[in-house]
Amino acid sequence: MEPKATTIIIFSIVTSLSSLPSLMAAASSSNKTTYITAVFGFGDSTIDTGNNNYLPTNNRAVHPPYGIDFPTHIPNGRVSNGKLAIDFIASSLAHKIYMLPYLDPKLTDHDLLTGACFASAGSGLDPLTGMFDNVLNVSTQLDLFDEALRRIERLVGDGKARFIVENALFFFSVGTNDLLNNFYNVPIRTSEFTISGYQDFLLHKLEYAIKRLYSKGARRFALSSLGPIGCLPLQVSLFSKKLERRCVEQQNNDSIAYNRKLRLLASRLETQGARVVYCDAYNLTLDFINNPAKYGEKFD
Repeated sequence: MEPKATTIIIFSIVTSLSSLPSLMAAASSSNKTTYITAVFGFGDSTIDTGNNNYLPTNNRAVHPPYGIDFPTHIPNGRVSNGKLAIDFIASSLAHKIYMLPYLDPKLTDHDLLTGACFASAGSGLDPLTGMFDNVLNVSTQLDLFDEALRRIERLVGDGKARFIVENALFFFSVGTNDLLNNFYNVPIRTSEFTISGYQDFLLHKLEYAIKRLYSKGARRFALSSLGPIGCLPLQVSLFSKKLERRCVEQQNNDSIAYNRKLRLLASRLETQGARVVYCDAYNLTLDFINNPAKYGEKFD
């Protein structure tokens, strides 16, 4: 994904998190309000803060123009010109200036007390996604969180660790690569699933991931929707008619259908005891594409 496209999605996610205060209520029966103790991120390039730099993969953002607007002004593994959504979330909660990737050797046990990012560019919910790129799928990211939790418990004890997890924000931004790599561009899943069936398959994987974290004490979640996949430059190039440069309407409609199901999943999880924010990365991104001047941009 190109830096500009990723930045638009990041802006959309951060704007959607205006409802973040609804997650501030404590998960305990006391109903007392408490702060968000930490932020943990899971997903793909939209929130990977550099984990792929420490993996044997070619899927790395290690060349210009990546990082040109980051505080260091150099490529750092983020698929963006600057900070990612999870960086802004962490800094807005006064936890960190920006989020360290879990695989960074400089990440200390003390750093983990306020969160870390487990996301991996090119990954997805489907085990097939990124399999040959040596990236971390969501299941592996959860394994790393289990390892991180053990580190936290050794540092502060089980009780304090439980408090941190119960009052942390668990942020998921994932799904685009699954559709791109397994359904649209390399249709290896089309013999098994309709598009609706594949969406259900992915959402079942996401629900399992959330429930796995819930079993560890997690109670607060933010779920980013899909953006308008049909407007990604790659999709426009592959699927537009000759000499046309238009968003692929059917793929955008598929994103809308997936997001509708994601909202229903968020509502269902709420009834089971979780606190969930749905982050709309679709409508604001599409508005940015259609009305760039409104956001101070001009596209040729």
